[in-house]
This record gives sequence, C-alpha cells and structure tokens, in this order.
Amino acid sequence: MIRLDPATASPASPPTVPVWALAAGGAPSDADAAFHAGAALGALDCLARAQRAWSGTWRQRLALKCAAVSMRLAGRAEDEAALRDAWQLCPAGANPGPAGAIFGAWRQLALQPPAVSADRLAKVAETLGLAWDGAALADLCTEIEEVAGSQRPAPFAAAAIAARVVAMRSDCELFAWWVADLMLAQSLRWPRPLPLLMAQVFGSAFRDEAGGKRIRPGEKGFERAVCLALVQGAAEACRLAADLSRRAEKLLAVVPKLRAKGAGDVIFLLLTEDAVAGSVTTKNLSRFAARRLFERLQQLEAVRELSGRASFRLFGL
Repeated sequence: MIRLDPATASPASPPTVPVWALAAGGAPSDADAAFHAGAALGALDCLARAQRAWSGTWRQRLALKCAAVSMRLAGRAEDEAALRDAWQLCPAGANPGPAGAIFGAWRQLALQPPAVSADRLAKVAETLGLAWDGAALADLCTEIEEVAGSQRPAPFAAAAIAARVVAMRSDCELFAWWVADLMLAQSLRWPRPLPLLMAQVFGSAFRDEAGGKRIRPGEKGFERAVCLALVQGAAEACRLAADLSRRAEKLLAVVPKLRAKGAGDVIFLLLTEDAVAGSVTTKNLSRFAARRLFERLQQLEAVRELSGRASFRLFGL
C-alpha cells in the first residue's frame, strides 16, 4: 500500500494575486508599482513557505520557464521541450551541454537555500559558461550580504544586486538575474528561492514607456520595472500552483488503484520533478514495470506525456 503524508496533500486552493494589483491602469507611478509588488509577493509568500505535495514540481516548472527565457538572452534557440530533453536524456554524470547546464543552474537555485558564498557563486558562474575572477566574486558575495542586511525592501534589493552584477560585468546579465532571485529570497526569508524575474525579462514590465527599448539592470526606471515584473511573475507562479494543485489532487486520488510495488517511488518523483522518464527504474521498480505503471496512469488520466514521442517518453503532472 502507498502511504502519503496527508499534511502535504492538502486540498486547500493556492492563493492568488489580487486583481487590483494586476490592473494596468496606464503607466503606474513608482509608488504604485512598489505597492502592487508588495501585494503580489504577499500572496506568493504563503506558497514559497509551504511544503505542498507538489511544491517540488512547481519550483522545477518555474526553473524551466526561466531557463527557456535564458536561452533567448544567451542567443540560443532551445525551448522548454528541448531543455527537458537536454536534462532528462543526459546520462548520469555526463555533460548536459550548454543549454542543459543553464537549466541545471536554475534547478539548483530552486532546490537549495538562499545562502551565498564565493564558492557557490563561482560554481554557478562556471555552469552558466562565465569566467569570473575569484576576488571579484568574493566582493560580490560581500555586497550581497550587505544588501541583505540593509533592510531594503525585497524588490529594490533584488534590483540593486542585479544592477551591481551588470556594472561589474556587462556580459553577465544572465548571472545577474540568477543572483537577483537569490537576493529576493534572502530579503523575504524564504526557505528556498523561486525562479521568477528571468521569465519576465522580455515582457512588458521591462519595456520603456514607448514600448520599445528593453530596460536592462541599472538603467533608468529599472527598479520600477522590477516591481512590475514581480507582480506578473507572482501572478503566473500562483496560476501555475493552482493548476498543479488540481493535477496533483487527481494523481493522489488514483493512488489506491495502483498495485505496482514501486508505484510510491514514481508518485513521489511526479510530485517532485518537472518530468519523469517513462523508463525510470528504482530498487522496487523495473523498466518494464515502469512502462506498465505509466500506461495505467495515462488510462486514469492522472499524468500527461510531455515529449510527444513514441519512445524516450517523459511524463509529468
């Protein structure tokens, strides 16, 4: 029998960002943008601290979205499906390639506490394909700690550190957004960061009033743009949470119908990861048994096939 902690399977609906905070109403002032960002982050705060059954999948889907937008910033063409393949089809311990490595950096952000050290920043920079001087990274680490201790409101702390990274290295904007989300989590005392800002970089929040030029870190209007981006990012994260909550509830409802010995391992993975290979094996589940299990879950409409292929299939909520 598969046993699941009922505390993590709470059917309570996830919070949503207030409609008034999303209302455009022309070009909001700096104060309005900051106020709306506070409301949006207040709604998201409950989700960031909760340990729902599907929280792992939620965080990894946010990471995937940020990684996909990162491809555009890096001048690459991979979309979410290609990033899934780069990560999921890479043998354990092998190099997932540049695109897979960038996805891995966002996954790591979502998985680990928002602690900062020069060593961690060096590893992330290397993963993103950037060469940074050790002394410069130590200085950046010190600056992050100073901003975190300044009691500056979280959106402005994130904006400040992103601008600082780009001022140090104008070719490292991708790294700046990664650090900005880490800074946001530190300021809000979240247990783990949520990948948010990168997904909004090419959206309307970071366009000037004429709707043309993209506002980059440190440029005029950047702090206001970060506030508006957080409103959109929080709203999208809450909508994703609501969708995954419904899908997870459906998956958990069919658990009593599953008889495979290793079904509990697969259910756990589906609630923790963005995608699970149809050929996954565990100590309790063979590859053949896994295929049979996923066929059963599809029949019960409890999972989706994400790759669109007949082989090397990927499944998820």
